[in-house]
Amino acid sequence: MFSTVLVANRGEIALRIARACRELGIRTVAVHSTADRDSAVVRFADEAVHIGPPPSKGSYLSVPAIVEAALRTGAQAVHPGYGFLSEDPDFAEICEANGITFIGPAPHVMQQLGDKAVARAVMAEAGLPVLPGSRNALASSAEAKETARRTGFPVILKAVAGGGGRGMAVVRQPEELPRAYNETRAHARAVFGDDRLYLERFIEDARHIEVQVLCDQHGSAVHLGERDCSVQRRHQKLVEEAPAPNLPDTVREAMCAAAVRGAVAVGYVGAGTFEFVLAPSGEFHLMEINCRLQVEHPVTEMVTGIDIVREQILIAAGLPLSFRQPEIVARGVAVECRVNAEDPARDFAPAPGLLTEFVPPGGPFVRVDTHAYPGWLIGPDYDSLLAKTVVWAPDRQQAIARMDRALSEFRVDGGGVRTTLPFLRRTLARPEFRSATHTTDLVATMSAEETAGGAEPGDPAVVAAG
Repeated sequence: MFSTVLVANRGEIALRIARACRELGIRTVAVHSTADRDSAVVRFADEAVHIGPPPSKGSYLSVPAIVEAALRTGAQAVHPGYGFLSEDPDFAEICEANGITFIGPAPHVMQQLGDKAVARAVMAEAGLPVLPGSRNALASSAEAKETARRTGFPVILKAVAGGGGRGMAVVRQPEELPRAYNETRAHARAVFGDDRLYLERFIEDARHIEVQVLCDQHGSAVHLGERDCSVQRRHQKLVEEAPAPNLPDTVREAMCAAAVRGAVAVGYVGAGTFEFVLAPSGEFHLMEINCRLQVEHPVTEMVTGIDIVREQILIAAGLPLSFRQPEIVARGVAVECRVNAEDPARDFAPAPGLLTEFVPPGGPFVRVDTHAYPGWLIGPDYDSLLAKTVVWAPDRQQAIARMDRALSEFRVDGGGVRTTLPFLRRTLARPEFRSATHTTDLVATMSAEETAGGAEPGDPAVVAAG
């Protein structure tokens, strides 16, 4: 077992990882930018190392600074969390070259699955259903046009190196394709440093379902069930739940089996997520594979009782999984709402500022993963996630009621700070969500209705009505 682990991340996930390490008796090192010198994880960790200025490029994305911090503090392993360097095979390779264990899959596996076009081809060979589209990265706008013609509209353009819901564009008409291709390519180049794109058929009225897998270094692979992540804005998730509601057992079993089959096919080790699109017909297709911890992992932990971060660390240390598939049983229902410092009235634009009040909810079966506190400055340099509110209940109706109660208790205030709290409560109140008939279009539909009605998501009258 490791004696010291460096947490190469920030915010709530860095604190989450540090807590798991402490429970395992592992010393922790937190790295931080200048802006995060007073962060919760810096206060919690056994040691903290300043690695650069607020911009991520000079701190949380600086491989030399992080590796140097690990070597200087005697860290034997690095946990990358999610985002930043979590799916960077070069970073994992450099860690290995310096005798540091990267808590995640092997570099060559990340390289293979991180290239979304290559991952599609590999998974198709393993027998997983993939959407019709390009088998490799598109060479030109003309190739995109020809592929779209064969595939049929609508289509979606995606960045080969994409992730986190970024670098995507839905195209419904042929004449829209050249502009969308150029804009998405430019966005991918700016965000990921890689402008390659691929194309696949876009499924209307779809649901977004993902399967959590765990694989050890001894050939064992299991799934921890599925999560529904259909409540999204701009392809980024706002509400997740486990298990996925209104999902036939036959589809659930086939989807979970496909995820395990895909993981075994590439020799996956660690925690990973297979993301699927579910069509109204009941057919499902693989979208992508995330070689890291997911933001929404707590809902799976709540229904299975398995600490996924703990398992990541144990797997990286070479220990075998302590459970087999028949022993994993999902009980009850868990729902997670992401409380972001964003203004839904302005298309979810970031709303940073100094927190003057921050009181998370409590009560039975309520979990809040957060790094925020009164006096914490929400800066403009990082993701807007403030907190993840997660609840558990014996059934979905009770879970939704418990989540609404928890969100109503949340108190967040500060100059310029707006949050998604009112919008989340209205989402839970929607008939489509209550009946579990919602799709990935729900948030867009809500936003359009509120814009047409002249009400702003932050309007107290709207909140009261919700």
